[in-house]
Amino acid sequence: MLEILNFIFSHLPWFWLFVMILAIVFEAITFSLTTVWAAISALLMVFLCRTGLPFRWQLLIFFIITILLMIFTRPFAVKKLKLGRVTTNVNSMDGQEVLVVKKITRFEKGEVRASNGVTWMAACSESAGEGEIPKGSVCLVERVEGNTLVVKLKN
Repeated sequence: MLEILNFIFSHLPWFWLFVMILAIVFEAITFSLTTVWAAISALLMVFLCRTGLPFRWQLLIFFIITILLMIFTRPFAVKKLKLGRVTTNVNSMDGQEVLVVKKITRFEKGEVRASNGVTWMAACSESAGEGEIPKGSVCLVERVEGNTLVVKLKN
């Protein structure tokens, strides 16, 4: 064990390069934008270890840089890369205008046609308090519940 530690301490740039490659491989497998910051920190440590700084300080600096990068740059990167969001036609329906093609009552679902020509099942919004929405009315989509659009009359 002592031989391994002596080898690592005598070849610190290679150690940090190994840490960087390991973090990149793990990031490529998960693509969760967590270990990429450790890879960036490890790249910086390849150069910093050449200064002769003791290993414990290098390790501390590595963790501090990784945490700071994760806190301050990860939210920006997630927002720009739009991770975790799968945009479908359902996600874009909120707030869209639709045309009622089959009347909607409080107790019976009707049908609406979106601007892209797709016909959806529709229900009255409880917050709007409408009892009936006649055929030919223009409505706004309030939310999507399963395969049904909850709509309210456009004012």
